Amino acid sequence: MKKNKIFIYIAASSLILAGGCNKFLDHQPDDRTELNSAVKVAELLANAYPHGNYIAFAEAMSDNAGDKGTTTRVLPNASPWNYIDQIDADTEDTPPFYWNSCYKAIAAANYALETIEKEGSTSEYSASKGEALVARAYVHFMLVTLFAKAYDPATASTDPGIPYVTLPQRTVEGNYTRGTVASVYENIEKDLLEGLPLIRNEKYKVPKYHFTTQAAHAFATRFYLFKRDYQKVIEHANIVFPGNTIADNLRPWNTVYNSLGYYELQALYTNATETANLLLQEAASYWGRNYPGYNYGLSSSVRLIFDRDKNPSGKALAMSSKIYGANDLVYNIPKFREHSVKKTISANFGDGYNMVPLITSEEVLFNRAEANAMLDKNSEAIADIDTYLSKRIVGYSSADKFSENKAANFFPSLSVKDALVGTVLNFKRQEFMHEGLRWLDIVRLKIPIEHVSANGKEKIVLKSDDPRRVIQIPQEAVAAGLAANPR
Repeated sequence: MKKNKIFIYIAASSLILAGGCNKFLDHQPDDRTELNSAVKVAELLANAYPHGNYIAFAEAMSDNAGDKGTTTRVLPNASPWNYIDQIDADTEDTPPFYWNSCYKAIAAANYALETIEKEGSTSEYSASKGEALVARAYVHFMLVTLFAKAYDPATASTDPGIPYVTLPQRTVEGNYTRGTVASVYENIEKDLLEGLPLIRNEKYKVPKYHFTTQAAHAFATRFYLFKRDYQKVIEHANIVFPGNTIADNLRPWNTVYNSLGYYELQALYTNATETANLLLQEAASYWGRNYPGYNYGLSSSVRLIFDRDKNPSGKALAMSSKIYGANDLVYNIPKFREHSVKKTISANFGDGYNMVPLITSEEVLFNRAEANAMLDKNSEAIADIDTYLSKRIVGYSSADKFSENKAANFFPSLSVKDALVGTVLNFKRQEFMHEGLRWLDIVRLKIPIEHVSANGKEKIVLKSDDPRRVIQIPQEAVAAGLAANPR
């Protein structure tokens, strides 16, 4: 079997665009391995997922973050809350760090695919090829979602995208262009559809850390929701959970979760044993340690969204009783805990890591419900919403079943379609508090945002066409020749 020398990205290596020509590496990493077996290719793909975390800045930019009014505490997410570009702070939980983490992941996928191609794409490599292609599609999707405009069929062919990289980087230099949002989406779909049928779940030791067929189809529901291909959203969601099995795969907030204490819930939420977690990833991040204490986060004003009269069901959802803390300085739902890795045996502290739920059963249900509503399949949308509420309302009974009237009464000025979509977004916002997914809906649907200072005297308005909705390309990439996003 051929022996292929490849460059393995390590935590200290920097994947950037810099210099006179577009460079994705500032140096060739010293750590190398011979990728000479199907087993090693499979092992390499553990690095085909971003080891960076988007939650801290995505959550801060959304309306899930309020100003708690204290300036004496550390304010690490102040820049995204104020829509100030972070372009050169390549530290954990910042956009440049996530950008670099994504391209490192893409590089790992590309090295694996190159080896598979050289070995003739034999059957022993088939499952790894599938995982590499779907992982590459996912990572590029997250990059284009955060660092480019949301997909709009009217403008996607001219809106600048992000570099879609399909070749391994053997030299320091390489020429890249941003392409367009449309071309990025075409490549994502190509990789996704080619890779998905090849995935074999039995190849994984811990499936939740890889793209299983379930997770891949779940990602497809997100991709096609952004692309506005609603029928495909439904088709892929039905493959993830055929029949009525989705209810058994939702987090049991109104039963099991409702009985758990703070640390028990914290330990379970991002655990691989939780069936709702379809794809998990370890990320270098201090989010789990710090998010309850960030000045911009779950403030008293934001907490109001959990009140029973603030959602179309008329009932408080179970997670509202799991908001811990005496005041908004520490309000939090215990979803994350930090896993620290010490740099030396004698060190008292180490680097922080979080397990991040990248894709969950709840998102699949929400995506299908919205797609059903958009296709005027009202009864199906209502059934999806009702399935969700059956796992969220404590003591759920027939009186709690959802209906068009409940949606219309809560959104009296909207059509039934828009009221149902509004209902989905309302519950989705509560469900994913502290997880960053609210920002994806904001950019996808061009939802206006207002960030108001704690004293009420200052207001930042982010209209639907505000260029700050698109996160700025990192400084090194712009210096290399990639066009910056307009400001």
